[in-house]
Amino acid sequence: MNALTRMMTGARAERPAPAGGTTLQERGARIGGVLGGFLRRTSRTGFVLYALALGAVLGLASADFATRGGYPFGGTTIGAWTAWPKTGSTDADPYSRAVNARRGEIPLAIGEGLLLTAATDNDGRTLDAGCTYAIGGVVPPARAWTLTIAGRGAADPAATPLREGFTSTEILRGDDDRFVITIGRDVQSGNWLPMPRPKGPVRLALRLYDTPVAASVGSLDRNTLPAITRLGCSR
Repeated sequence: MNALTRMMTGARAERPAPAGGTTLQERGARIGGVLGGFLRRTSRTGFVLYALALGAVLGLASADFATRGGYPFGGTTIGAWTAWPKTGSTDADPYSRAVNARRGEIPLAIGEGLLLTAATDNDGRTLDAGCTYAIGGVVPPARAWTLTIAGRGAADPAATPLREGFTSTEILRGDDDRFVITIGRDVQSGNWLPMPRPKGPVRLALRLYDTPVAASVGSLDRNTLPAITRLGCSR
């Protein structure tokens, strides 16, 4: 077919095939397939890496949350207090061991004593550094005991170190052998324990040493533990 005939019939000129027998469309499709496979492999690898990183972050965050405060499991609630008889035993749960390791503490074994903690008063209200409390009454039978208070988070390094607790040998008692410890920011007469923080939640820890109740926590009740009474709060 000559050029005049093609012009008259409207036929398009046929382009010669490139050397090697491969058209531009085939080359484009082949390149697109290679790039698509590479992108699919890259996206799959990125998704796996993202999932691993997300799992690691969530695992570390949950472990930090579970061990930041007190013991999360294994406690026996008795009024405002919670007894922890197994935190120092050989069958303590992993979270209790992690809390002990993070605090750098050596917990009391069953034959050594018993730890009790309190984060609320007798009315169930959270212990707050802006309030004043009276801790008093009786303590379960023990050779010795200590009562300490602590706040959440790190202490202010610029703050003046103050008393953080009392022992059974230095406490002032009444004629009936009962005692009252006042906890607050303002100085009080008698057994006064200052707040460790200017604000925020606080926690009490009562440690009984060489006590028979360590092996029988079920024998404890509200009347055998110190009462925690809120006296007032600053505005």
